[in-house]
Amino acid sequence: MSNPAKTFEDLIVWQKAHELTLDVYRVTKDFPKEEMFGLTSQIRRAAVSVPSNIVEGFNRSGPADKVKFYNYSEASLEEVRYQLLLAQDLGYAVTETIQEKAKETKRILKSYSKAVQSAT
Repeated sequence: MSNPAKTFEDLIVWQKAHELTLDVYRVTKDFPKEEMFGLTSQIRRAAVSVPSNIVEGFNRSGPADKVKFYNYSEASLEEVRYQLLLAQDLGYAVTETIQEKAKETKRILKSYSKAVQSAT
């Protein structure tokens, strides 16, 4: 597979993950102050991990190594999805739209990861 992306910023999957992270930061700024070191911190760290692992994978040399980091990214993405659901169930925010963005990001990430894996 020839990769037309010159930098990680060129990847649609990274762009989607970055947008999701920005959305998580926006929604969590209004969480209760007592959650600052709890759910707010946890969901933000998980959200940042998604595009960060895409970047790390992009910069690895072998397909297997790349895919490993995309798998880490996917796991963090699922963590974010759960934490968004929890935040909504606790009444901290309405998160359905962000949850849908997370699902879309996951679909793109899975496709990208498969393409990288099959390029061997």
